[in-house]
Amino acid sequence: MAATSSIMSAVAYRKHSTLADPDCLVDVDVERPVPGPNDLRVAVRAISVNPVDTKIRAGLVTAPDTVQCLGWDAAGIVEAVGEAVTLFRPGDQVYYAGSFDRTGSNAQFHLVDERIVGHMPESLSFAEAAAMPLTSLTAWQLLFDRLSVPPGKPANAGSLLVLGGAGGVGSMLIQFARRLTGLTVIATASRPQSRDWCLALGAHHVIDHRQPLPEQVNALPVPPVTHIAALSNTADHWGELAELIAPQGRLAIITDHDTLDAVPFKAKSVSLHWEMVFTRPLFGTPDMVAQHRILDEVTALVDACVLRSTANRVLYPLDAARLREAHRLLENGGMTGKVVVARSADDAVRAVVAD
Repeated sequence: MAATSSIMSAVAYRKHSTLADPDCLVDVDVERPVPGPNDLRVAVRAISVNPVDTKIRAGLVTAPDTVQCLGWDAAGIVEAVGEAVTLFRPGDQVYYAGSFDRTGSNAQFHLVDERIVGHMPESLSFAEAAAMPLTSLTAWQLLFDRLSVPPGKPANAGSLLVLGGAGGVGSMLIQFARRLTGLTVIATASRPQSRDWCLALGAHHVIDHRQPLPEQVNALPVPPVTHIAALSNTADHWGELAELIAPQGRLAIITDHDTLDAVPFKAKSVSLHWEMVFTRPLFGTPDMVAQHRILDEVTALVDACVLRSTANRVLYPLDAARLREAHRLLENGGMTGKVVVARSADDAVRAVVAD
């Protein structure tokens, strides 16, 4: 009985490893973590895999030494709470993206600060919910905090170009922009499947990022491109983005760069914004609880059928073998939506399951 209460299963990773390495992701037994004052201990029922997971494992992004497990998306059930917790109680179903400076959610139990956790949508399975936190937070903060787009549908709102519309963040950003703002949404996608995905999520127009962007946008009956969200292959399109954006427009970026030359945007007085989803929890900002509020707002919109989950491939059970497969799907490229790994088939109910 003692072992049952103090030991849990987890999936550890080896830094600078490829998927050909047999120990790149391995099943291990570790001590069950003890909640701090503001922590929830969550029994993890499903996680989704994001590009940051594969980049850290491969050594392309350096994570703090405190990170023993990957995983920055989770849905589960609150099992225990810290002494200062006020927003949740044991038994609550929750979803969240965690923090970059804490070990990840690829484990049986996971600690997370309550201020960055949302109540899970009642209309979703754990697998469907796990697909949403990191991309929803990134897209929401990018659109409303960084680009300062006002909610509502005013006339002459301009156009939003979403570079890389079929990925995880793009899939949520298209929905937010179409459902909650007056912007005309132009997404980019290169394959028929990803084009159809973007249109189904609400994009007004979809263009091919393998072809010159300005000619395609200029051929559309759309307002000027006042806002751009650069979500993928930003450097490859940098000059085109400078050509496309309207004077005094706003450009937001989530992609990684060693250097970035903003000079091409000077003449138009374009404002440049970075969105990094972990900024609030990493620095303990005074408005850190905003992530809790955003996720609860997303939950309300999902349960009202305004938004939909972007889970598009679900694997189970939650172990090293399935996580290797999920990492492989991401590294192969061409994924629309999100790859999710659920603890069991029951946790994937109502999702599209591949076993």
